[in-house]
Amino acid sequence: MKVSISWWNLDESEQTIDSLREYLRDEGVEPWHAVTGLGLKMWIADRETNRWGAVMVWESAEDTRQQLPPNRANDLIGYPPELRTSFDVEATVEGIHSLTGLAGLGPALDVRSEA
Repeated sequence: MKVSISWWNLDESEQTIDSLREYLRDEGVEPWHAVTGLGLKMWIADRETNRWGAVMVWESAEDTRQQLPPNRANDLIGYPPELRTSFDVEATVEGIHSLTGLAGLGPALDVRSEA
C-alpha cells in the first residue's frame, strides 16, 4: 500500500478553503469514485494556517501511476502544491467506530455541516 499527500499554502491564491469546499461539493469528488486501486481519498484543510490538501491511500505503487482525473486543484489554486510526497504503508488498523463507511463524509458533502 502507498499513501500520497499533496498540501498547498493558499496565501498566494485567490481560492479559499470555502471556495475549494464548494468546488468539491459541485464537481471535485465525483470523478474519483471510478479510480481503480484508490482505497480512500481525503481532502483536508487547516483554517489556522490557510492550507488545503489531499491524502490518498492506494492499493499499490502501480495504481499511483495510472491516468487520474484532472488536477483541478492546481488550476483553481494557480500553482502546484508546496508538498507532494508518497510513503509506504507499514501497518493499518481500524478502531471501534459507528461509521458504516468513510466515503461521502465531511462538510463539503454535507450542506448542513458548519466548519
